[in-house]
This record gives sequence, C-alpha cells and structure tokens, in this order.
Amino acid sequence: MSFLIDLECGACGEHHAADELQNLCPACGKPLLARYDLTSAGQTLTKETLELREPTLWRYREVLPVRKDYYIVSLGEGGTPLVHTDRLGETLGMDALYIKDESLNPTGSFKARGLCMAVSRAAELGATALAIPSAGNAAGAMAAYAAKAGLPAYVFMPRDTPAAFIIECYAHGAHVELIDGLITDCGQIVAERKDQEGWFDVSTLKEPYRIEGKKTMGYELAEQFGWELPDVIFYPTGGGTGLIGMWKAFAEMEELGWIGPKRPRMVVVQATGCQPIVRAYEQNWEDAPEWENAHTLASGLRVPRAVGDFLVLRAIRESGGYAIAVSDEEMIVGVREIGSTEGIFTAPEGGAVLAALKTMLNDGRVDRSEQVVLFNTGSGHKYVDNMSGLKVDDQI
Repeated sequence: MSFLIDLECGACGEHHAADELQNLCPACGKPLLARYDLTSAGQTLTKETLELREPTLWRYREVLPVRKDYYIVSLGEGGTPLVHTDRLGETLGMDALYIKDESLNPTGSFKARGLCMAVSRAAELGATALAIPSAGNAAGAMAAYAAKAGLPAYVFMPRDTPAAFIIECYAHGAHVELIDGLITDCGQIVAERKDQEGWFDVSTLKEPYRIEGKKTMGYELAEQFGWELPDVIFYPTGGGTGLIGMWKAFAEMEELGWIGPKRPRMVVVQATGCQPIVRAYEQNWEDAPEWENAHTLASGLRVPRAVGDFLVLRAIRESGGYAIAVSDEEMIVGVREIGSTEGIFTAPEGGAVLAALKTMLNDGRVDRSEQVVLFNTGSGHKYVDNMSGLKVDDQI
C-alpha cells in the first residue's frame, strides 16, 4: 500500500490534497512534490523485504503514490542494470566508472518510469484523456502507458522530432500533432486547450507524479551499490525531473534509515545549443530564464525553459555539484566511445555525460579514483536520423 500523505509545493511550501487531480501549485504556480509517512512505510518497506520483491520499480510500493493495485499500469519498468565499465574505465584510468543504462526500460528510455506513475495515478483519480508536449521519449512512453490503461492520448511534438518517436506514438494509438516550434511551444498549446478538450496535462513537473517514478532511479542506485551512494553522478538534463527525483529519493532513504548523510555531487549536463541551467548555475541565479534559439541533436536536452529549474539548481548547489555544457560533436564522439568499448548504443544524451566527465577529469573537478555513475537515459536506436548527419572521423 501507499503511505502518501499530501502534496507540498516545492517553492512556497503550501500543502494540497493528493487524492484529486492536481497540476501546479494553485498558490504560486510551481511544482508540487508528494510527501509520505515514512515512519509507517518503513514498517513493511525494508532492505530485507526488498530482497523478496519483483525487480521492477514497483518494489518500492510504499513510497509510490498509487493507492490501489488495480490502477497500476505497468510494462515491467525499472530494475535497469548498473554496468561496471571495464574497458571504458580503463581508457580513462578509472576503476570505478559505471553506467546506469535506462535504455532497457519499456519504450527504450527512463521516461517509462515517470509516465507509468503519472498515467497510473491519473487513471486512479478519474482522468478521462491525457495530453503531453514532448521532444520524443516522453511522448512514446505516455502513449504506451495510456494505451495500456485504455485512455486517449494527445501528443504535441516539434515537427523536426526524429521519425522513430513519431511512429512510436502512432503505433500506440495516440493522437499526434506536429508543431512548428520547440517543446515550450507544444506546452503552450496543451495549456491553452486542455480545459476545453477535457485533457489532463502530464507535462514535466506540471503534475506531481512523474517525479515519483523517476526517483526510483535513486532507490535502485543505492540498492545496487549495497546501500551506499557514489561520489559523483552525471545526469543529462532537459526538464530535470530525474535529477530532482533522485535528490528527493536520497532524502527519503536517509529518513528511512537506509543511508547516511553522504550525497553524490550532482553534475547537470546540457548542450551548448541549449544550456539554461548551466548559465543560471554559472551566474548564481535562483532560476533559469528561457534559452533563446535552442538547438541540439539531443532532443531530450532541447528544453529552453524548465518548470522545475529552481529545484535542479538547488540540488546542484546542495550537493556541491556542477553544471556543464558539451557540443553535439562531443556527444557523438561519446556515443561511439561507449558503444565501441561497452557495447551500449546510447542516446546522444548518454554521449554527452561521457564528454562532460572527460572535461572534468582534465580540469580536476573529478578525480580518477572516485566512484562515478553516468546516466544513459535512452536508446540510440531512436536517434539514428539525428546522428547519421554528423560524421566523426568518417565513422558515423
């Protein structure tokens, strides 16, 4: 069972009811975060009971928001491998370099974690149709879980979204509209039409439960490391839900008594053509104004303005971490290096985190003796249209 209590605004701190459909905080328009009775949850959710549970994200049932099992919409998400990179690590002089490979989730990316939770909870609370703006993976995941739940799905994507993502949505029966613009323009259309059309908006951080699915990456990571956390996490960041979710998970696990106060340094990785969080971090701003003329081949990083920007920046600074941008060319080199040493065909975002690591090894912000985790958030197979246009030493 779930020990969900209520929803707390991440900005103003106001509390709101959890058992009705909610989007942003009615008081200030910022994201809502789920709170749990962790003392009660810890009576049945223990390290010992986890050993007996299924290897999906639903193993953390007590600290997830769906109250009745009947409403769980699952395709087997979670339980992704933590790969020790023997060959890649050797090339970098590192003995403790790991890749958390989220491409092995249903629908091929980490978005499955968030959208399974958002769709399940929306169904439980009576939503009759769902809408999402997306640059790619989130649309495919929402369409798949909505299909499984029997809910109509309305997807709005930039017209230049790679074909694989669009075809995936059609395959799952979604209603797809292609927009001349960016994901922010798609989001504006959803916001303008959702009330009239009767859609529930499951945009990134505009509903409270995608983050709850994403936070399970943090739970899994601790479990896979024997209830320790690594020294550094490199995370490719568009909307930032995954990073915010993991930071939330670490706090919950400490309250449960599973881990101590040690936290990884969280490193946000963005594209040089769209780096609002990096700019805000470097300027010591509390939020990240919209990035003009956003462009990058990594669709998941082409997010000019993140609704949860202040939460991302807060996590970076509280962890003593960093924000760094890399070029599209560096991403492609990273994709090839990971693929040719570890046999993992990453999305460009996965190549981006390797490029960022190499920069920070060279400038001394990360030591080669540290335990480092790179997050590959999706499969390269969906990006072949984007990556085929860039050649690195005539190899791709």
